[in-house]
Amino acid sequence: MVLLSLTASHRELDLDALERLSTGSSSVGRVVVGSCGPVAGAVVISTCNRFELYLDVDAPLSGDSVRHATRHVAELVAHASGVTGDVAARSFTVRTGPEVTEHLFAVASGLDAMVVGEREIAGQVKRSLAEAREQETTSKTLELLFQTASRTSKRVGTDTELGAAGRSVVALALDLAERELPPWDGTRAVLIGTGSYAGASVAALRARGCDDIRVYSQSGRAEVFAESHGVQPVDSLVEALADADLVVSCSGARGRALAARPEPADPAVEPVETTAHAPAGTHLPGLVGERGPEASLGHVLDAAALVRARERAADRAGDEPEPRPLVILDLALHRDVDPGVADVEGVLLFDLATLKAHAPAVAHDVVAQAQRIVDAAARGFEETRLGREADAAVIALLDEAEVRVVAEIADSVGRLTAELAARGEPAPDDADVDAIARQVRKRVHAELHDKIVEVRAKATAEARAAEAALVQGAEALTMEASAQRDADPSRRR
Repeated sequence: MVLLSLTASHRELDLDALERLSTGSSSVGRVVVGSCGPVAGAVVISTCNRFELYLDVDAPLSGDSVRHATRHVAELVAHASGVTGDVAARSFTVRTGPEVTEHLFAVASGLDAMVVGEREIAGQVKRSLAEAREQETTSKTLELLFQTASRTSKRVGTDTELGAAGRSVVALALDLAERELPPWDGTRAVLIGTGSYAGASVAALRARGCDDIRVYSQSGRAEVFAESHGVQPVDSLVEALADADLVVSCSGARGRALAARPEPADPAVEPVETTAHAPAGTHLPGLVGERGPEASLGHVLDAAALVRARERAADRAGDEPEPRPLVILDLALHRDVDPGVADVEGVLLFDLATLKAHAPAVAHDVVAQAQRIVDAAARGFEETRLGREADAAVIALLDEAEVRVVAEIADSVGRLTAELAARGEPAPDDADVDAIARQVRKRVHAELHDKIVEVRAKATAEARAAEAALVQGAEALTMEASAQRDADPSRRR
């Protein structure tokens, strides 16, 4: 088994490119496992700032085969997301073997997050594995990898100050919004969406003293969410916005494909219910490219709706010089909010790109402590995994020995039977046969000890050498992709 990962995150791509790439994330795992014979398992992590595909490949890989495998998977991702194969291929950072483990453990621990130390990613990693189980795309190796990543994240959270800082995308967004809002106990907030980010937003708002919280959902889930979280559901978004100071939008609905009941790729994204498919070749608002019968939805909140809401707010303000300003936080990778709303008077829009620019730094010693925990856990996992691969070689040696044991027992029993018959004595009984078997097994297994040590060492060395070659191949591929990204005129700023 070989671990292979393809990663696209806010560190390598701007958020627009990342959004395009992750559009078809919900189906990629099934497609890859179903169409790539050597791929024994796949887990997809798709969040507000990353799209990662972890593969368990049941085949020997060389540097060249990594290149071919990556290209094939990139083509599948491209087909699902609506970008070209070249765009997908040069968007990924490729990792193999130990680098996969180290990267996932760092991701789960919040060390590779937009807001370093954020804890929400730990839940997203766990949910990614749960979704792979539901889709039957995981494997024993990926199960162990992701479960160990979650345990590592918990240790970072409990053993370092990184876990006590309460850092998250939601917290950063509210920090930025705070300076433009009334006191929290007088702030009127509206949530768009009912996924995990909405739940985290309710908790964060309440922790700051905001109790006037309403929720709107395109999919009709507002009532259920409101009841479970103690907030107020609303049916009309325009009406709610007319009376709001703060909007936190995190449904991610614009990036969802039109379908009867699509399964969400991330519980931070609420389900979107639609009743029709777009004809092949149809371009809808927000559509990345021609994707046959699938197309993405338009913005949940557009400028026209917001203008109507602001007009109602002005009417209600009456003799006041102007309505209260409105702060909008768009936390969805597949933007819920039309960027044009930033041009509406009295509106201030913060999106993920803004949050990325304002993400605070973390003390070096805190990050270093967390990194040491991650590194130790990754080494332990790799030693266990390589040990299991060496065990396979040992098992093969034991199987050969068992064949030899059976043959030698039969030969010894046959000779004893002949000797007893020559003396006119009865054939050996079960006790005689058992004694012969014990002697043969003891002798053969004693002779095996040195061979087992040798085979285990050789298998481990070969696995390490193969993975070193894979890492070099992956590094070359990543450098090639980086050079292509740098040379792409459309990516120059």
